[in-house]
Amino acid sequence: METRLLRDCSATIIPQGTAITLEKDTPAFVTQTLGGNATIRIGQTLYRISSMDTDALEGLDLGDTASPNPVSSNGNFSEDSVWEALKQCFDPEIPVNIVDLGLIYDLRIDDLESGKKEIAIKMTLTAQGCGMGPTIAQDAKNRVEHLDEVENADVQIVWEPVWSPQMISETGKKVLGLE
Repeated sequence: METRLLRDCSATIIPQGTAITLEKDTPAFVTQTLGGNATIRIGQTLYRISSMDTDALEGLDLGDTASPNPVSSNGNFSEDSVWEALKQCFDPEIPVNIVDLGLIYDLRIDDLESGKKEIAIKMTLTAQGCGMGPTIAQDAKNRVEHLDEVENADVQIVWEPVWSPQMISETGKKVLGLE
């Protein structure tokens, strides 16, 4: 979808992970709108626009998906609610969530004295040189911490075992046309 920026807008250059400001009236092409964020192309460069700034894209309406976490545990916390929150996180270059990409290696839930939960997550990336790692990890942290019962989430990027396409779920493989 072709669009333009209605105002100056924060963005992250993909895959470097460098934060910049894109100028008002810049023409762009939307390549992906998943998890409330948008990936746009300007020239030959891709940029990630966070859900907080997608209103800057003319004609783009993400509706409820632009909220920090459209998944809610509604007072019925379970490990599944954490996994569902993580499924709202996407690599800005790949139209598959980080769970189905096989990027989540470990998830631990600890009960706190306050009655809330602390979540520890170990995840990897599809490539060690990807500068988007901190952005994707922060998105995962924000979405998990948005669950009412969660006080804190700690997301660590790890490199063992090394990620490979065999780690993609059957659902992810279908989305990518790998079946």
